[in-house]
Amino acid sequence: MSKKRSSGAATAVREMREEYRFDYSKARPNPYAARLAKDTVTVVLDPDVAAVFTTAHSVNELLRSVIAALPRQVAVRPRKKAG
Repeated sequence: MSKKRSSGAATAVREMREEYRFDYSKARPNPYAARLAKDTVTVVLDPDVAAVFTTAHSVNELLRSVIAALPRQVAVRPRKKAG
């Protein structure tokens, strides 16, 4: 006994849910964008990590100490610019 799949879903026009509709006429520029330096990289921390490292300074301080502890033969390559 085999079941046939309905092809109605393939032909039906799907409407976007109301919560996904965005009225771009009400959009505004990001007021915080100017605070970011040109070479700033944004990283999203998991909540448990963010609870320990509450400032960018604390994250950078730890990362610099890890970099300093790396063996000297490991070359740290500069990031490539996008574009």
